[in-house]
Amino acid sequence: MTTNDALLRLRGTTLGAGSPSVCVPLVATTVGDAVDAAHALPTGVADVVELRLDHLTGAAADPALVGAAVAAVRAALPGEVPLLATFRSAREGGAQPADDAAYAAVVAAVVAGAGPDGADAVDVELATPDVADTVARARAAGLAVVVSHHDFVRTPPAADLVALLRRQRDVGADVCKVAVLPHDPDDVLALLTATREFARDADRPVVTVAMGALGLVTRLAGGVFGSAMTFGAVGTASAPGQVDAARLRDVLTLLHDAS
Repeated sequence: MTTNDALLRLRGTTLGAGSPSVCVPLVATTVGDAVDAAHALPTGVADVVELRLDHLTGAAADPALVGAAVAAVRAALPGEVPLLATFRSAREGGAQPADDAAYAAVVAAVVAGAGPDGADAVDVELATPDVADTVARARAAGLAVVVSHHDFVRTPPAADLVALLRRQRDVGADVCKVAVLPHDPDDVLALLTATREFARDADRPVVTVAMGALGLVTRLAGGVFGSAMTFGAVGTASAPGQVDAARLRDVLTLLHDAS
């Protein structure tokens, strides 16, 4: 992990430089299926791979399983492709319940495995108790930290979204991430306005998404407003509105090669 102003380098990918990076989530219920999905990724489709640990059966109760899954997927990926480990809590749209202690144990297992054979980054939700301490421990282990907030109910006003991003920055995020559910075009504009306002003077990458069909434009053109990464699916999507990663790359090429 190396940083330079608003850029973050993870292996062969630099977040915040040029066209948004494409992150492909792996959604699997077993370690074997996750490894198979990693092996099956088309060459060049993913700038970052996200292992969605909350979809892994039993992960919330078994930190050893978490460590094994991260190591196995890391070994299955090309050396230049960074791995982001994420356990999304049920309160923020995740696939299995986990109380605060279980969530903390999952993150701790990812941190314990940090290094060349582990994850390059870990997602930590802003709502995590003692979030600043959790972020500090992960960064001390050499992991980049995506501090995230997901709202599957609504889109807060732009000013509130900017405040959320600033709180993520203040607790030590290497990447600030917000995802929301829009109900009308004004909600989409609120997210893009907040992205632009925060990114204008940000000293680290920001990632924002409006979910669902209405928010698709943010996945395709969020980079125009400052979002450094977007999510595309190879196989099963991990969130509403996620599009095929190869088609997403074609759109990004069209948008950013023309600028």
